Amino acid sequence: MDDIEIEAARQTRLVVEGADDVVSEESLRGKIRRSLESARPLRIKMGIDPTSPDIHLGHMVVYRMIRRFQDLGHTAVLIIGDYTARIGDPTGRNSERPPLDAERVNENAERYCEQIFKVVDRERVEIRRQSEWFDGFDLQKTVNTLSRFSVAQLLAHETFRKRLDSGDRLSVHELLYPILQAYDSVEIAADVEFGGSDQRFNCLCGRDLQRQAGMEPQVVITMPLLAGTDGLKMSKSKGNHIAVLSTAAEKVGRVMSLPDAQLPDFITYASSWTGSVRESRLASLSAGSGNPRDLKLALALDIASIYHPREEAEAGVASFVSQFTNHELPSDIPEWFLPAGSLAIDRLMKEAGLAPSLAEARRLIVQGGVSVDGERVSDWSSVVRPGLVKVGKRRYLRVVEALR
Repeated sequence: MDDIEIEAARQTRLVVEGADDVVSEESLRGKIRRSLESARPLRIKMGIDPTSPDIHLGHMVVYRMIRRFQDLGHTAVLIIGDYTARIGDPTGRNSERPPLDAERVNENAERYCEQIFKVVDRERVEIRRQSEWFDGFDLQKTVNTLSRFSVAQLLAHETFRKRLDSGDRLSVHELLYPILQAYDSVEIAADVEFGGSDQRFNCLCGRDLQRQAGMEPQVVITMPLLAGTDGLKMSKSKGNHIAVLSTAAEKVGRVMSLPDAQLPDFITYASSWTGSVRESRLASLSAGSGNPRDLKLALALDIASIYHPREEAEAGVASFVSQFTNHELPSDIPEWFLPAGSLAIDRLMKEAGLAPSLAEARRLIVQGGVSVDGERVSDWSSVVRPGLVKVGKRRYLRVVEALR
């Protein structure tokens, strides 16, 4: 085995580590080998879905792998889905998403990129927008592209099939989403496409279109979906996420709230630990040696340090230890001034940012996770009074009366 073959095998191992599926590893090794021989970096595609401006650590799993490709000398091509965002990714949804206007899409995309550049190297990235090519599509070209897929092929999509089987509405325009995403791969000549495991169908459609266009099909690498703090798929709507834009202290608190069973996935997909360090942490966890709390603290410090200066991450850990080991209140509890008139506790939680929605606020109240001055709140219509509001184990808000 020559030096190039050895290096190709090494790079392949690095970029498929932890992957849910690779189509196919042999093709990837061949692409990397030819890249080394020709000194032409591979083009690594990742689509940005700007239907929401905020992302969480679950989204960052694939972007951290993109960074791994970048560090090996390859080119990251980030595609802002300014056309598909107007459809809304139907994957995993039992209803249509409302379309977004161009202004909102652009605002979301700008904020989205700001967050992923905490991991992806912005100096080694090519940013493209779908509007570059789809703005020039006429009806004939649209029909020609659609003709590449059969109805049966699209209805093999698990989300589409489930909605039809359950009698839920499935609009014709939603069937376009995987086709538009697939065409992106043709336009940018993608060598590899990354996605979460729920994006496998869409990514494979890109291989089909490239093959029909006379191109070598892209390699598809899908990564597992990271679960949230409750063990379910991480989602902002469920309130179980760890937001990229949260503070270092908030990230530490969220990691410390993880069930022990989720630690292996967070060590593998959310930490910066690699090689022997990661393996020793996983082995220690599997053997039951050491204190899981100490491992969580180390993990929380590591994850917070990825997104914040080290001193902020260390301060977050120190604050957690002080608060929950020494039973001290945090020193930086935000204040919220009561408006004129009465206000129910569920609405306060939403307006003050303690819950992403009224529904989530009510769920937390019903589950007994909300208290005022140490007294548990059981009725979400309770009128707020001045005092110390606590949500969960670590979110506090000091409610004070507004000056008259």
